[in-house]
Amino acid sequence: MPKNEAAQTLDGWYSLHDFRTLDWAAWKMLTGDERERIVREFTGLLEKWGAVEKAGKGSHALYSIVGQKADFMMMILRPTMEELNEIEMEFNKSRLAEFTLPAFSYVSVVELSNYLAGEGDPYENPQVRARLYPELPKANHVCFYPMDKRRQGNDNWYMLPMDERKSLMRSHGMIGRQYAGKVKQIISGSVGFDDYEWGVTLFADDVLQFKKLVYEMRFDEVSARYGEFGSFYVGNILSAEKVPSFFHI
Repeated sequence: MPKNEAAQTLDGWYSLHDFRTLDWAAWKMLTGDERERIVREFTGLLEKWGAVEKAGKGSHALYSIVGQKADFMMMILRPTMEELNEIEMEFNKSRLAEFTLPAFSYVSVVELSNYLAGEGDPYENPQVRARLYPELPKANHVCFYPMDKRRQGNDNWYMLPMDERKSLMRSHGMIGRQYAGKVKQIISGSVGFDDYEWGVTLFADDVLQFKKLVYEMRFDEVSARYGEFGSFYVGNILSAEKVPSFFHI
């Protein structure tokens, strides 16, 4: 067995995190009727995505983002990269997009690694399928961040033997299990798709659980020694009922 054997992954739906900033000054220049028509067009898009979700052919989430990094985030899951692109272009051609500026985006695919794989065909396992093709929870809060595994000097994750990586990941995973029922975690792989290697999306009804989980994981060797993190984005759910008030002036 080669020392740096690659972990195999189970891959599910493709994922797009699309963060936007609203040009509030330009938005305020519109009449109330114009703003109402634009919001109605956007809610039509949300209804269309909702129908896809009900059919089990994808999922989506909409959150307002706290802080100056963005105003809102659209997270889209679909079976193909082409569908993600079509949705992105459909939004870009909408009237609302004329009043937004791209703040950040992330392209990835929902994945599970073979570090924790079980027996048999994993794609036939209902629990595995639920993780690869998830319906995004309508939790009160979201936290997203990209991350890498360090590959510098003696702290090179990719030069560790497979058995050692498996052992470290099992220990790492035990921390996450302590937050079952409090935090829903979706890991998506982005090697070859985006600037980091993974995207981590956390959902919780209690926003403080994000801080507790990420802080506790920092003391685990996988994060403390091998983790590199990008920017964190945190937000509040923007349900269909709240969309008109979010855009109301």
